[in-house]
Amino acid sequence: MSDPLLRQRDHYVVLEPQAGERTLTAEETVGWLAELLAGLPEPPADLADFPHDRARAERLLDTACELELEPGRTAQWFAVRLEPPRR
Repeated sequence: MSDPLLRQRDHYVVLEPQAGERTLTAEETVGWLAELLAGLPEPPADLADFPHDRARAERLLDTACELELEPGRTAQWFAVRLEPPRR
C-alpha cells in the first residue's frame, strides 16, 4: 500500500501568464481557479455540468494541472510538499 503522505496536496505552486509563480494553500488554489473560471466566457466542456465555478475549480484541481485561458495563454498548478513528512 502506498504512503498516504504521497497523496497529500496541501500546497500548490501556481503559474499564471504575466503574474509569475506563487505558492498557495489548497483552499487558496481553489479560489484562484474559481476566479479564473469566472473570467472565461464559458466553462470548459468537461466542467460545464458542474453547478458553479467553485465546484468546477475543485474538480479541475483533482483532475488537471493547466487551464487554457485563451489560445496560447494557460495557467498551471502543481502540488508541492513544503515540509518533510514526520515519522
